[in-house]
Amino acid sequence: MSDIWSFLLQTLTASGAAVVLLAVKAMLRDKLSPRWQFAAWGVLALVLAVPAGLGGRYALMNWPLAVEFLRSLLTEEFGALARASVPVPLPQFAGPPRTGAEWAYAVYLAGTVFFLGRYAVSYLRLRLALRRGTPAGEARAALIRETAERYGLPVCPAVEVEGLPSAFICGVLRPVLALPAGEETDEKVLLHELLHLGHRDAAWGLLICLLRCVHWCNPLLWYCADLAGNDLESLCDQRALERLEGEDRRDYGRILLSMANEKYARTPGTSSMANGGKNIRRRIEAIARFKRYPAGMALVGVCAVLVLAGPCLVGTRAQSVYTGARGPLPQRLRPYAAMASARTTPCTTYAGAFDTYAKAMLAENPVYLAMCTPLEDQDRLWISARMRRASRLESWDSVRMPRLESFTVDRQSGYRLYNLRPVENGAYEGLLVLEPDTIAPWVEKELPPWDGTVHSRYLAIQPLRAEKQGDRWVILPLGDFQVVQGDERDTGNLGLPAWTYEAQCGDFTLRMRYQTVAYAEVRSVRMGAFLSNAWTFDTTPKPGGQFINGYYSIDLTAVYTGDPADRASILSVGASCAPMEAGGERPELQRGMGNSSGSNSTGSIWGFRDDFDWAMHGDEIRLGGGGVGGSGGSEPWVYPPPDCCAADFYLNGEKIGELTLLVVEGGLP
Repeated sequence: MSDIWSFLLQTLTASGAAVVLLAVKAMLRDKLSPRWQFAAWGVLALVLAVPAGLGGRYALMNWPLAVEFLRSLLTEEFGALARASVPVPLPQFAGPPRTGAEWAYAVYLAGTVFFLGRYAVSYLRLRLALRRGTPAGEARAALIRETAERYGLPVCPAVEVEGLPSAFICGVLRPVLALPAGEETDEKVLLHELLHLGHRDAAWGLLICLLRCVHWCNPLLWYCADLAGNDLESLCDQRALERLEGEDRRDYGRILLSMANEKYARTPGTSSMANGGKNIRRRIEAIARFKRYPAGMALVGVCAVLVLAGPCLVGTRAQSVYTGARGPLPQRLRPYAAMASARTTPCTTYAGAFDTYAKAMLAENPVYLAMCTPLEDQDRLWISARMRRASRLESWDSVRMPRLESFTVDRQSGYRLYNLRPVENGAYEGLLVLEPDTIAPWVEKELPPWDGTVHSRYLAIQPLRAEKQGDRWVILPLGDFQVVQGDERDTGNLGLPAWTYEAQCGDFTLRMRYQTVAYAEVRSVRMGAFLSNAWTFDTTPKPGGQFINGYYSIDLTAVYTGDPADRASILSVGASCAPMEAGGERPELQRGMGNSSGSNSTGSIWGFRDDFDWAMHGDEIRLGGGGVGGSGGSEPWVYPPPDCCAADFYLNGEKIGELTLLVVEGGLP
């Protein structure tokens, strides 16, 4: 914890776990033995010991959302998220506090130091008092040894001190049994304290005191610390009663009254009763109804603790984002809540980041955009999306995205991601393709004339990069949107970029285009008019989704570069190629004849033509094309381009060259 927001995140997370724990303990108060009543506090101890939000999961509910909402509302800062990297406060030495948040954290640190010092002074005073004491007399020492031997418990040095109201254990590493001077100590009192010694209960008391200091301003956790101390004493009572019989058990409650110690209550590193005599009555009532719990109740205790640990420790992730369009919050607060929701719902996969960005463009929703924007850029996003003005709106629909000023998007056409591939440092790049609904006049004037073919349409394209920053995937645009004319065929979209491979063989250039398209599972069926089904595009982001369906296409072309006068001697042209690794072994290629073409799922393609028309097609002879669609099932879909391709080139039925096709053009503009 390095600022007041990370402290709030940690203490609120622990408070949520504490509420559940208290409710369960109240329901099972008479069902579980003191052993399991105290063991249940281990769940809260683990929640306090583990940094809140570890692994992106939240205990019980989305606590970071509450913290981010409060911080954005008070400071309008949208930088790094509040993170509790460690569960204890870390001092800051960057200079004196400047902001209100820094002053609040300074006050919190001062309070932590104060309580640590207070407990340290209390312990040192007690240690000094024990040093002024005298070793226990022979009679007392003999009684202590006899008690320890009878019940199989360890012993430690005993000291008699004037003014002590009762006996207790002091110290964790070098424990001492403190006894009131000049008074007889009952054997049952010695049993109680030796049980504390044997089970190292002083260490638990020290841990409880440390947690009090770290969360000194959280009254709920102080209350839990009191109850944990009481349960520790009740557990020790239970252990003592299990060793006593008959009249000794009945006397134990009476003797318990003499063990209340208000003078050294809550002193860390001791077995002094946590709350003095305030809870003696409850402990005596527990003693009065003492019973030996059956063996089967241990299993019940284990199950109760495990069931309790599930939601408190494993927690949950945010499943959806609040857009701020509706809700019980006043309109002025909705943008802050929406921004906090987006920032605490990170994209956990690269496909989820691409999907979220694309749907932010489709829905023109800056909240979605915040989910996949780097944290350091979200202050600018808040301003550029004019969210302050949006606080006066009923919905986000009136907030235009600054990146879509030259066209509007056809939402129901969805999006496609072309040429997805992994790049350096574990990142991914791809070309986002949207279909415009309307285009600004000044943009349309600069576009090439519409060719009128059934395959052509205007498309808006933008190259994107997804990379992982911390525990979230973010999108980095590699350029602005461009409107182009696409030409979609069965061998890919000829109007969009593709990886182009080339090699020269005599008077021909052999060229291969490789293009991929990734699809998300985004369409759903809705009931249309007259009970008919209609397809609609789901514009809700899936920040943890995967691209499990896709398609890759290949187009093979031979381009004549020789003397036009020699065309008459060319009767047939053919080629066969297959992907290969750079410097790898050359694959065996398909040989064909006549007019034939084909491809297979390994990426191999072949085409042979003897019916081309130079007058119609010019110098380009399309040999063949094809593609393969596929689903990765539960695995992400990605077909990266091959390093290079091996090819055989045929002229007039004879193989005249073995080529290696190399990339001359990448898959992004």
